[in-house]
Amino acid sequence: MSFTTFVDDLALVQVLLALVASVLAYAGVRVWWALRTNDPEGLRGVLRGAAVPMAGLGLVALVLALWGEMTWPFLSSDGLGGYNIFFFDPIVLLGIVLVSYAATVVLSAKLQYVGLIAFVAGAVTMFYGYTGYTASPAFTKDPLDTLLLYLAFGAAGLFALPASIVVDYFLGASDAGRVPFAFAIGRSHRRGTGLGTRAVQPVVPAVDVASNAAEDGTGSTTFRVPAWAQVLVLLFPVFVALAGIAAFWYFGVTLPGHLGSGPAGAP
Repeated sequence: MSFTTFVDDLALVQVLLALVASVLAYAGVRVWWALRTNDPEGLRGVLRGAAVPMAGLGLVALVLALWGEMTWPFLSSDGLGGYNIFFFDPIVLLGIVLVSYAATVVLSAKLQYVGLIAFVAGAVTMFYGYTGYTASPAFTKDPLDTLLLYLAFGAAGLFALPASIVVDYFLGASDAGRVPFAFAIGRSHRRGTGLGTRAVQPVVPAVDVASNAAEDGTGSTTFRVPAWAQVLVLLFPVFVALAGIAAFWYFGVTLPGHLGSGPAGAP
């Protein structure tokens, strides 16, 4: 006599997603604030602080997802065929992104390459969500909730790329001793008998502070994050926060089914 054990860990995966979203949303807002206040050391501190839980959560995500990929029931008779692909492929991608992020911070490498991986993973996740929603029959008993979860995490992945590029530029300018997003500010002054006014003039981003002084000594340099840069950075934590809300909601909706046993407890 043979026995088959069915282990449904999708509820745990949903909690894991909520934890990831919570940490990333909090870190993303703090990154935005560090940029806004021209605090490169504070920004590095935020990145290092987030790397520790991201490494742990990423490793757990990879272990659970790879285990699910290889052990999830895949019999046409149980009605669960393809669940290992639909649910665990995106989790594998998420684990890769999180572990890569942690390694990038430890090695002080460019974040934009992790952002690129996140961008592709996000696009794939959104496609998985759309496919699962339009499949007939639907992959879950809650297709709309699943679609919203996948779309939110996918959008966060898409906006991770532009946000990482802005952060790389900011830190690179700081390391080079330049003021990122610098603007020259001058005061009214006289030249001969005429009166001239030096208005606020944008300077090439990351221009050297010393070379940015006005000829008559009245110029100065100040820091201002352009609106477009703030928006690009803020969109990441916004969509991550929405993904976290979707994960918590999805967990509450599907938990009763996951607490069942055997295929009857599947979503």
